[in-house]
Amino acid sequence: MAFYTLKLRDDDVVEMIDQRKLPLEVIYVELKTYKEVYDAIKDMIVRGAPAIGVSAAFGLYLGAKSLLESPEVKDYKSFNKKFFDIADFMFSARPTAVNLGWAVDRIKKLVLNEENNNSDLKTLVARIRKESVKIYDEDIEINKNMGKYGAALLKDGYSVLTHCNAGALATAGYGTALGVIRAAVSENKKISVISDETRPFLQGARLTTWELMEDGIPVTLIADNSAGLLMRKGGINAVIVGADRIASNGDVANKIGTYQVAVLAKENNIPFYVAAPLSTIDIDIKSGDEIPIEERDVNEVVSVFGKRIAPENVKAVNYAFDVTPNKYVSAIITEKGVLYPDYKKSIADVFRK
Repeated sequence: MAFYTLKLRDDDVVEMIDQRKLPLEVIYVELKTYKEVYDAIKDMIVRGAPAIGVSAAFGLYLGAKSLLESPEVKDYKSFNKKFFDIADFMFSARPTAVNLGWAVDRIKKLVLNEENNNSDLKTLVARIRKESVKIYDEDIEINKNMGKYGAALLKDGYSVLTHCNAGALATAGYGTALGVIRAAVSENKKISVISDETRPFLQGARLTTWELMEDGIPVTLIADNSAGLLMRKGGINAVIVGADRIASNGDVANKIGTYQVAVLAKENNIPFYVAAPLSTIDIDIKSGDEIPIEERDVNEVVSVFGKRIAPENVKAVNYAFDVTPNKYVSAIITEKGVLYPDYKKSIADVFRK
């Protein structure tokens, strides 16, 4: 893989590929403050639930480091107040992807624990850096473990439909849904991919196809409304998607359009798999009805690459995600194994281990 999604450099600059520019330009941006990281998440320079979580962790480190130079921060108490304001700010960047909140909470717990250890502030900030890098490294390892478990579900010769981008670009590296496909290919299975374009932000057309072509994995791009026809014609053997949040009952929030793909798969007796780390499962909510659905600028719907495609003043809505009820989900692939219905039980069991 010749590209990378993001990294924290030795000089404490967060470097990430600008996913808004792909596939026409491969540009990396340099982020030096927590506010710049926040903007990168908000403006979708970086996207994908795991990648957002890693970015937030890096951003919190930059924020913590900046507090060492603040004249208002002289002890742990003043540091704590300022840092938690930064954490709350970072948490507000995007509401649906649970990994953002998971990463923020993990760093906040570290800060609270260090209060009991009476650490000096420089030591505390160094530990925040170490923890953020650990989150990055863990994400790659988790994705590879998911790939190993998920690859067993794909047979040699399968044509797999995916929606949005759940690859290396959506994570610290390797990918969730595309990680499963990569793992199957590494086992010498001949796997081809059908990629939905994924309107309105075109993550499938711009990102998934580019990423797979970089790896030499066969991929065919289709319009979102072609999936049903291909399924009926027997051109799709399985569907694999990622997730931005999974409820404790197995309801799955993912990129808008996922729900209709799941319904089509069920109608055509095609397995519908979700690949997501356990950090994407929100065990504190009972169902998908409790998942907040982000609404974005309607200009993303009425325009493409800045060119208007709809009449002026037309009413438009732009939901970024939808929720697929658990009855349409054949299995959830995690780093601890493959979960099957009853999801209330299988999810509860995996968190008890």
